[in-house]
Amino acid sequence: METREKIIATAKLLFLGYGVKSVTMDELAREAGVSKKTIYQTFKDKDELVFETFTQALSNDACHLETLENDTDGVIEQLIAISRFIRERFSNMHPMLLNEIKRYYPKCYVEFENFKKEYAWKSIVDLLDKGKELGYFRPEINSEIIAQLRIEEFSMMFDPTRFNPSKFNIVESQLQIFEHFVYGVLTDKGKKIYEEKISHQSE
Repeated sequence: METREKIIATAKLLFLGYGVKSVTMDELAREAGVSKKTIYQTFKDKDELVFETFTQALSNDACHLETLENDTDGVIEQLIAISRFIRERFSNMHPMLLNEIKRYYPKCYVEFENFKKEYAWKSIVDLLDKGKELGYFRPEINSEIIAQLRIEEFSMMFDPTRFNPSKFNIVESQLQIFEHFVYGVLTDKGKKIYEEKISHQSE
């Protein structure tokens, strides 16, 4: 692994686990097994390192979700795979990470907003439209409105003024809201198949 990739990979793990503000360049250098001088020779400052790490993480998430879409057999299977991804993705994530990004690293947050608008929103619309065609999702729902609502729900969970991390577990909260979204769009047919597949996976 090249030095730049090693630094970014280490930064991603530390930022996810401890947040961005609390991780120092000294700690990063020690964990990455390089000198602090090497970090500053690779990245101009911490802002640039955070930006590179955050945008790479967004790109990796987009690729992972695309893989889920391509590898799953259908709409219901994709919903289950997304639920599993949420559990895995947020189980080790610091609850204040996104809030810190929004507050202290606005360039990164712009990238996050672009990710939601250009990728996540369209993916949800496509999934909803496909599910309606198959009779799994309610035909009367407006896919674009529901997709926007889902995006806002996801972001809202990281707002500490609404969901205090000392009271609400981030994984449990995200899964609860996701289940609310799923059952809000499923038809009776879709609900039956969804619950059968969930039960089968649990067994």
